[in-house]
Amino acid sequence: MEILFVSHKFPPSVGGMEMQSFKLINGMAEYCKVHRIVYEGKGTVWRFFLGLRSSIFKMCRDHPDITVIHFNDALLATFCLSHKGYEHLKRTVTLHGLDVVFPSQLYRKYVFPRFDRFDLFIAVSRATADHAIALGLNPDKVVVINNGVDIEPQYSEHYAQPTAELLEKYAIPAGRLLLVGVGRPVRRKGFSWFIREVVRKLDPRFFVVLIGPFDNQPTFFERILPLIPGKVREQVMLFLGFGSDAQAIRSLLKDPDFNQSVRHLGRLPAGDKKRLLQASAAFIMPNVHVDGDMEGFGLVCLEAAVEGALVFAADIDGIPDAIRHGKNGFLLPSQNAEGWAAKLNELAADSRLLGGQKQAFRDFTIAHYSWDKMVKAYFEAFEHLSMQA
Repeated sequence: MEILFVSHKFPPSVGGMEMQSFKLINGMAEYCKVHRIVYEGKGTVWRFFLGLRSSIFKMCRDHPDITVIHFNDALLATFCLSHKGYEHLKRTVTLHGLDVVFPSQLYRKYVFPRFDRFDLFIAVSRATADHAIALGLNPDKVVVINNGVDIEPQYSEHYAQPTAELLEKYAIPAGRLLLVGVGRPVRRKGFSWFIREVVRKLDPRFFVVLIGPFDNQPTFFERILPLIPGKVREQVMLFLGFGSDAQAIRSLLKDPDFNQSVRHLGRLPAGDKKRLLQASAAFIMPNVHVDGDMEGFGLVCLEAAVEGALVFAADIDGIPDAIRHGKNGFLLPSQNAEGWAAKLNELAADSRLLGGQKQAFRDFTIAHYSWDKMVKAYFEAFEHLSMQA
């Protein structure tokens, strides 16, 4: 079998979709002959999109044994809906979450129904699949294949406690119990909600550390956002992955009620992020519901678990596909501040009570989530599709 993969999310760009695309395309080479058309940062992404039809057509002409073409997200698939010339191929699409629930009536009414011309949809979580089916996709064409995570041994007992050097480097008070959150400052991540509603209810020994892209001052784009009409502004922010929670987080970090217990470190070197995860009392992912947005899977939870962090995550969207309650972390009700504070305070009261499960949770994650497992599931789905008339 020969498969053509098409993706505009690919290294050197960094992100969950880029990693999934990279692992899928490179891993599939072990099972079949792989061809690829990917955007690797050369030229503009719009030029890549505008040249897709001719690139795909040329690839199919040069390699007539290609039988499946896989679009690695629904935005890309949308752009290719009107293409002519390679209808003989089986066409498949990965659905990540936001590309399903994007809050545009035009998209939902006029684009999504046309997706029926594709042959197979691979959703990264059950929640993503359910949303897609609710919008009209044929359930017989939808399968769920979870993303994977790097499972090479990385955890080190050496980092069971944070080093004085690391704490000093990031101005983190010594002797505190670290709660680490990782991700972009978008509203669905729930970081401002957690600071505002949960932090004051926590044992005072806890110290919250947030990691990810963050600007301490409003950007130029933030300053011109109010000039854009409301509905369009929301769509632009979601489409660009804009930090919709950034201003709320900035305000809270200036509040004396919180600035002694919370710090946003911005982007960190990969090694320092790993060390903080390994030295943390817990990893937190306190997602909240946001209309028109969703957490498709929750890969960052798996990455934290593999590093040996004890994961506490909101039971919402696609996160339960990544975290199995009591198996590789704890799922807590979204936006239930009392529930979050009570569970975390249990950890502060007796770290051995919950902390002793770190290794078991890490082992479960390694046993059940890997990129190899994901790639094999994709191959089996492609193989089954190719055998259909």
